[in-house]
Amino acid sequence: MQIGIMTGHFPRPTIEETLDAVISHGIRSVQFSLTSAGWEAMPESIELEECGNVRQEMEARGMTIAALNGEFNMVHPDVAKRKDGLQRLEVMASACKQLGTSVIGTCTGSKNPDSMWRSHPDNDSAEAWQDLLVSMEQAVKCCETYGVTLAFEPEVNNVANTAQKSRRLLDEIQSPNLKIIMDGANIFHKGQLPRMTEILDEAFDLLGDDVAFAHAKDLDRDGDAGHLPAGHGLLDYERYWRLLGGLGFDVPVILHGLKEEQVDGCVAFLKGLP
Repeated sequence: MQIGIMTGHFPRPTIEETLDAVISHGIRSVQFSLTSAGWEAMPESIELEECGNVRQEMEARGMTIAALNGEFNMVHPDVAKRKDGLQRLEVMASACKQLGTSVIGTCTGSKNPDSMWRSHPDNDSAEAWQDLLVSMEQAVKCCETYGVTLAFEPEVNNVANTAQKSRRLLDEIQSPNLKIIMDGANIFHKGQLPRMTEILDEAFDLLGDDVAFAHAKDLDRDGDAGHLPAGHGLLDYERYWRLLGGLGFDVPVILHGLKEEQVDGCVAFLKGLP
């Protein structure tokens, strides 16, 4: 497996310094935030020539972009904000080829108007599901146009908050350009930690064939997404790692939820897993 990291964990004045900081830890695969190149996370426009410069800097260091960060709230109560997110997603999709990647990572969002990372009672409603379908269909159609894979992350605070709902979303959209970000720390609802083995196995059974890449962080409780560095919490990492290894391809595994000084320890932890 390719151990990678989010570039946002290395805030530096220039893209060159950011990439040098990443590679100093022996990491050559990244989930790339456009903020690392001085742009907005999801910009209104982007100069393709500047994308080419980022790609050159990556290639000069033997590095690859596993995916771009492209999260926006697909079910925001304000329809105008959903539309804006979709327009910005198209800007990103149009730039993927020049940047040297074909994957954008996203989320399914929350009915919480203040944060797509916070839960809301309406996330389980039929209305939220229909809003998600409308947004996701448009997002995937856009990505198909540019030959880009859109990967979403099952997460307890979002609308697609279980492996079962994520499987349903894949089946209802029915596009080879829609895939999964697997994150073992994000799928445990309140009271489910005692069933960790069962829930991890089920997630891979339902979604394993559609994984684009994976995340590596940890959790100290259920009922919320994990926020701890890999190996610092309760996740059964030996099982998670074995399940990832059984996917049948060299899956990028992206570290996040950690401080820069914790990177070497987390890399060593992952490399030491059986």
